[in-house]
Amino acid sequence: MAINTGIEIFATLAGLLYIVLLIRENISCWPFGIAGSLLSIYLFIDGKLYSEAFLYSYYVIMGAWGWLRWSQRNTAGDNPVVRYRLSAHVIIVLLSSAGALALGSFFSGYTDAQRPYIDAFTTAFSFAATYMEVKKVLETWVYWIVLNLASIWLYMDRSLDIYAALICVYALMSVWGLVQWMRVYRGQQALS
Repeated sequence: MAINTGIEIFATLAGLLYIVLLIRENISCWPFGIAGSLLSIYLFIDGKLYSEAFLYSYYVIMGAWGWLRWSQRNTAGDNPVVRYRLSAHVIIVLLSSAGALALGSFFSGYTDAQRPYIDAFTTAFSFAATYMEVKKVLETWVYWIVLNLASIWLYMDRSLDIYAALICVYALMSVWGLVQWMRVYRGQQALS
């Protein structure tokens, strides 16, 4: 087994544990997310997906912040699932689109990146989705469904087949996450 395949398998297992625990709103999700992201950084640099490597570096930072934030909020008993208004989503989409164009242009012009624009799209929108994930915004799962579908093609194109399979699972789990967090949100609304 090639070393990259072994790393990809361990990163995949950590990623699966992360998303299952995240859907269940279990704070233990964050260390698994951090570990899987650290392993992924190497793989994406090796596969010349620099936007993805940059994104997974961001995931490490957001994982640390999420772990801290959820720990503090859980201690205070105040960590509800929330919703953003439509106007917030319009701003998120506009800013993420601008970021994707800028990042894609940079990586297209200054690196040997493969698929720089689709890579930049998944990266820019994943920044927003991850931020919303830490804040427990219900609609983060809708973003992840779209992002996961785009990422499946990107990873298959770069021969990261195990990651492509993982992202297929993530796409399905994102639907589960949306349903689960919607139940939690409705339960919170019934209590208020």
